[in-house]
Amino acid sequence: MSESNGFSVATVNVNGVRAAVKARSEENTGLLGWLAGAPADYICMQEVRATEAETRAALAPVLEDGWTLALAPAAQKGRNGVAILSRREPDAVRIGHGDPQFAESGRYIEADFGTLTLASLYLPSGEAETERQVEKDQFLKTFGEYLKPLARKRRDVLVCGDWNIAHTELDIKNWKGNLKASGFLPHERAWLGEVFADGSGWADVQRGFHPGEAGPYSWWSFRGQAFDNDSGWRIDYHVANKPLAKRAAKVATHRASRYDLRWSDHAPVVVEYTA
Repeated sequence: MSESNGFSVATVNVNGVRAAVKARSEENTGLLGWLAGAPADYICMQEVRATEAETRAALAPVLEDGWTLALAPAAQKGRNGVAILSRREPDAVRIGHGDPQFAESGRYIEADFGTLTLASLYLPSGEAETERQVEKDQFLKTFGEYLKPLARKRRDVLVCGDWNIAHTELDIKNWKGNLKASGFLPHERAWLGEVFADGSGWADVQRGFHPGEAGPYSWWSFRGQAFDNDSGWRIDYHVANKPLAKRAAKVATHRASRYDLRWSDHAPVVVEYTA
């Protein structure tokens, strides 16, 4: 694998790496089965919810096959956690976005691979009119500031992950019923609109391939018939700086064909980038 020949990146919220690995049945190969055939050179994971030792044990077959793991676990056991799997050792790894409130929260990891800076993000989910929303809004404030100079770096930059915000009505099936729900609040959508605005330096890679179309969604609740009815949210993004976004060649959302074949409530989103 060489960036000179292009590369592919996948992002997925695994909803607990150990649970995703164990979600195997006669037909469901679980996370390890997907990883074995994943058409990606880099894989950003969110909600790992495990220590370094636990994550390495769960992913042992993948790591033995030559993948390298960079992990930012949360200080609070069993919560959050972000990681980057790669086919090469990173040149440098950085954890956090400079806000001490989230320094050990397992929400952001960034690594350099040659001319590429790749990040895995798990933005707080929030809950309207609660302290959880206050925490999310604080993250939005400081992370928004962090993104501004990051976009101007003279290298390819890609921030993948679970952004926990559906940007527009096209990004959520039941938008009318979620107008007061965290993840679709007006100020959250406006914040994401600023990230994607002309002149920001950033682009929503998937939306560039599906302008004016609903979805494709990447998260469905395990409750009710959300998955069967495709009543989902598009909250898992590839956010690239403009030079890299222009080289996005192909986008795919790996939605399971059946409910019982899921190993997470999210689907992986894979993008191929040309050299």
